[in-house]
Amino acid sequence: MEQKFIRNFCIIAHIDHGKSTLADRLLQLTNTIPERNMKDQVLDSMELEREKGVTIKDSAVRMRYQANDGQEYVLNLIDTPGHVDFGYEVKRALAACEGAILVVDASQGIQAQTLANLYLALAADLEIIPVINKIDLPSARPAEVAKEIEGLLGTPPEEIIRISAKHGTNIESILEVIVEKVHPPSANNDAPIRALIFDTHYDSFKGVVAYIRVFDGYLQSDDELKLMTTDTVVKPIEIGIFSPELEPCDKLEAGEVGYIATGLKSVMECRVGDTFTSVIRPANEPLPGYLHPKPMVFASFFPVESEDYADLKDALDKLQLNDAALLFQPETSQAIGFGFRCGFLGMFHMEIVQERLEREHEVNIIATAPSVEYEVLLREGGIVEIDSPSKLPDPSLVEEIREPWMHIQIFTPDTYYGSVMELVTKRRGEFIEQEYPAPDRVVLHFDIPLSEIIIDFYDQLKSCTRGYASLDYQFQEYRPDDLVKLEIHVNGEPVDALALIVHRNAAYHKGQKLVSKLKRLIPRQLFAVAIQAVANGRVISRANVKPLRKDVLAKCYGGDVSRKRKLLEKQKRGKKRMKRIGSVEIPQNAFMAVLRIGED
Repeated sequence: MEQKFIRNFCIIAHIDHGKSTLADRLLQLTNTIPERNMKDQVLDSMELEREKGVTIKDSAVRMRYQANDGQEYVLNLIDTPGHVDFGYEVKRALAACEGAILVVDASQGIQAQTLANLYLALAADLEIIPVINKIDLPSARPAEVAKEIEGLLGTPPEEIIRISAKHGTNIESILEVIVEKVHPPSANNDAPIRALIFDTHYDSFKGVVAYIRVFDGYLQSDDELKLMTTDTVVKPIEIGIFSPELEPCDKLEAGEVGYIATGLKSVMECRVGDTFTSVIRPANEPLPGYLHPKPMVFASFFPVESEDYADLKDALDKLQLNDAALLFQPETSQAIGFGFRCGFLGMFHMEIVQERLEREHEVNIIATAPSVEYEVLLREGGIVEIDSPSKLPDPSLVEEIREPWMHIQIFTPDTYYGSVMELVTKRRGEFIEQEYPAPDRVVLHFDIPLSEIIIDFYDQLKSCTRGYASLDYQFQEYRPDDLVKLEIHVNGEPVDALALIVHRNAAYHKGQKLVSKLKRLIPRQLFAVAIQAVANGRVISRANVKPLRKDVLAKCYGGDVSRKRKLLEKQKRGKKRMKRIGSVEIPQNAFMAVLRIGED
């Protein structure tokens, strides 16, 4: 196919604005998928994506479209996620495209991720095609939303396409605008091969399958290829296109999107952002890759059964191929044993990874409460980065602790202005400014510590605004504050997996609530179990789990009281000895109690 007849584009939007439904209609209209094989969310192949109704991972598909000018075009579509935690997936998709369809819900208007994804697309210098979806809804207000888009992009309202992806209304006009406005790829077929890896997945038979966009040259199925960053040489098992299933072909030319089944089994040999080139005629330099994602949230995963450690490592290795933003390293806990410290882009990302490990790889895991990465300035000089409270140095060595602050934007109807302000200021947030993109909508800008928003902030925001608010956030800076380590001791032993770093003013309140919850969750033993919250070397809260007691006096029918006293003293000595050598098994829900401190 000649390059002038190729169009590479993606769909970007806020979560639940109809990206996947629009992709379904485009596939139907171009007859890419037979009607008998059609189903909702056809590009969302994961069970979790269908269950939660969100796109988690980029997916690509090639469509053929006969335009009104009589010419057949090849359209390569990359569907992207809309949740803030998967912005890294969106960035990678944008690098492989020349255009982007910006979908906006006709009833909800512009939301936080609409703006965030739009700015990413503009930074990548893509042609933006605004589309208003869900015009069939009774609550739709397409004229008002068109005004919002005009204020944002400068596009005249009459040029903004209005559709109903659910009913297939006006879908063909999108394809015509793509053909007309999105410029074809500018690439050189005669140059040495350069193909950018924008995604990967693992196949048991084909090894690592790399999703590629060919920028220069062309590659054939019998070419010997090399990864330019790792110098790994690959003899492809097959190359092909997405239709949307993997469809082998003999050749991929400059400007096309396809895949290479590498046969590689190692995660480290084929990374997202690397460049394929030819072994015989290599390119001089690789294509610009991607900035490596910086994890914002950290948690530890431990196998429930210690012998499953190797299975958990294997599962994380394979999952990392499908999710380039996941980072992990081995960790040991005194309370739970061997596991892995994992880094995530956000809480939803962590939830998805945990569910995929348990469903797709059948590994039962214990997950600790999430935390963030802190910078610790030592008295002797030097800065240490810690992602776990258990790694915090002795307080006598610490000059100051710096925590990550985020800049957040909250889109909400102005009716809930007061509720949002109260929620954010209670969590140490600082108000920056406000904007009014529409008469009854307000955008509130705040700076807030990341540790205050990772646990239940989004749920509480949705509750106090009846689900109408949306949130976007970006890392701002590290700031010093009066932070202390809150430890939990069970039976006199510190449980590192329950430790927290909190603001000094909140230490007593959080310690007391956590101790009260753990008292209910830790099962009773044959000896009394003391649960203590410790901050700055002082016990600030304590509760005892009462022991299970055998009635040793049941066999005494009357008689001398000294006999009864002797039996009770013997029981008391036995319980003392048992407490000294006994261990307390802490259940999984006790570790997650940290997430529910604020619920009571």
